[in-house]
Amino acid sequence: MVSASPFPTGPHLSNPIRELGLKIAGTPLEPVLVEFRTELERAGIVRLRPDFYLSTEWGVPFPSISIGIPFYLAHPDLIAFHAERNGYLEGVGRADLLRFLRHEMGHVVNYAYLLYEQEDWIKHFGSMTQPYLEEYRPAPFSRRHVRHLDGWYAQKHPDEDWSETFAVWMTPGSDWRRRYADWPEALAKLAYCDRTMADLNAREPIVTTIDHDEDVSELHRSVEDFYGDAESGETDAFPPGLDGALQAIFDDFEEAGAASSSRPAYELIARIERELVANVYRWTGHFPEAARPLVRHLAARAKALNQVYPAAGETSVVIAFTALVTSLAMNHVLGGRYLP
Repeated sequence: MVSASPFPTGPHLSNPIRELGLKIAGTPLEPVLVEFRTELERAGIVRLRPDFYLSTEWGVPFPSISIGIPFYLAHPDLIAFHAERNGYLEGVGRADLLRFLRHEMGHVVNYAYLLYEQEDWIKHFGSMTQPYLEEYRPAPFSRRHVRHLDGWYAQKHPDEDWSETFAVWMTPGSDWRRRYADWPEALAKLAYCDRTMADLNAREPIVTTIDHDEDVSELHRSVEDFYGDAESGETDAFPPGLDGALQAIFDDFEEAGAASSSRPAYELIARIERELVANVYRWTGHFPEAARPLVRHLAARAKALNQVYPAAGETSVVIAFTALVTSLAMNHVLGGRYLP
């Protein structure tokens, strides 16, 4: 008999997360972690053995060798619930999970060997004491930094710059020498990583601290409360003038199409929201937690304005709307506001 799923519906949503019995063992996470440990061995990293645990998000508590993995990745129903409530997934599927693990391993190496205190590390990446800003303004397509995670993440902080560099170095078959041959500063960072790892792999780590910050077994909040907190940061404080942009898109397409085949614009926006937000973040660096409220605001305004589009012109509408959101996101990344 197949038991009913305990997650996204029913009283379990109001139960403390620590009572859900979430764990890595026996989930799709487990074989990927086995594969990742094999990757570490092939990279010569045998003396430093990272510790893995479920937490609220990806991260490595400083200073430790513990890698926190988002708890929602431990159950498919929680993945679906996270996607519905948060709109952006990090580490779903084998390839993406390995991508995030390689990045977090960069932090582990940095902390375990105190690399951030070394003169050469500081010369290439900067000071660890530099303010760590959740909102940063990357320079898209800059060749000073490698590309690994979405959103030009290496530009966020020296610690992230190193971790992204390490992840590219560690990725099997990345061929980083050829790929970054015309990126002199990024290539110099990768060459430094290559030299450094050849040395560190023969040495025992200095720091071996295990730290399970926000361990899933200690989370007293319920799933409902956790995602309610995540949504509390959304705002409707958007600049005037966006109505005109929406009307410019949908009025033009409405005039070009047959009225009998028109469809509500807000429904289309809601349908493409998740993929749109992910790709806007990937190419602009405008974080999903900011882009998602923007897209939802535009959907609400489209509904209030009774905007429609012809079914036959859906592809063109999606392209036009994507261009609008991307341009707004780039304005915000570069100037701190959606409109000049």
